Amino acid sequence: MSQIIQTIKTEISKVLVGQEKMVEGLLAGLICRGHILLEGVPGLAKTTAVNALAKTLGLDFKRVQFTPDLLPSDIIGTEIYDPSHNSFKIKKGPVFTNLLLADEINRAPAKVQSALLEVMQERQVTIGDETFKLDLPFLVMATQNPVEQEGAYELPEAQLDRFMMKIVVGYNTKEEELEIARRAANNTFETIHQVATREDLNQIREEALKVHMDEEIEKYIIELVAATRNPKAHGLEELEAYIEFGASPRASIDMYKAARAIAYLKGKDYVSPMEVAYIAKEVLRHRIILSYEAQAEEVNVDTIISKILAAVPIP
Repeated sequence: MSQIIQTIKTEISKVLVGQEKMVEGLLAGLICRGHILLEGVPGLAKTTAVNALAKTLGLDFKRVQFTPDLLPSDIIGTEIYDPSHNSFKIKKGPVFTNLLLADEINRAPAKVQSALLEVMQERQVTIGDETFKLDLPFLVMATQNPVEQEGAYELPEAQLDRFMMKIVVGYNTKEEELEIARRAANNTFETIHQVATREDLNQIREEALKVHMDEEIEKYIIELVAATRNPKAHGLEELEAYIEFGASPRASIDMYKAARAIAYLKGKDYVSPMEVAYIAKEVLRHRIILSYEAQAEEVNVDTIISKILAAVPIP
């Protein structure tokens, strides 16, 4: 089955140059059924990556551009009056899909963000008196721009916590950017084809569940998360003033799942501390709430996680 994973990556590379960690994160999200938040400046192919992934697996894909005037009914759907039958009928919104790309999610107001909470956690939608279960797999792949704050809203902590990983998408290397420029200028991007099915995805998920995780690695994950709540107990007194709230129990669950998925994607049948460290920042960075002191001193959350990784003993 690792051959199918490689085929999917090869197919995505037809339209995406570099950005291996973003692709691995998206695949891990699919395997674990975890929502992914992509953060990066415009033009880094975040939307392209999600669209390409949907095409390779033949999944339904819908994109919603989030704006300040968006309403919850624009996302989940609404009841509309049908005069011919003198009754109301349900018009389903774009969340009724497999992959929902929430583009620039931080531009939508709080009422839209709250409408997504039930969808993301319960994978169901309530419209009027009716509740609809969403077809699986259902994943929210959201993007946000970290630079422009005009007309942007901070995502609520409760919603951030429902994202399995927050992947910060960086710039390509000079060599990769040259390749992108050549492909774009000469229009040599290839067409993506479906190379796997939902059945393949289910089989991949089952195989990933068989990846062994030693008890020492499990304890290591719990210690890392615990260190975000009580850094002093791990010899990190200097971080006490910088962390307002540590990561929630969801962080432990998601790190467990993500580490196993990453090990599987790398062709391993067991999880090592290397996989845990590899995805620690992605799982924790959006769940640690910094204090005003940290913001005033411009202390970066990734720096805090790096210090925690250095302080917690590796099994």
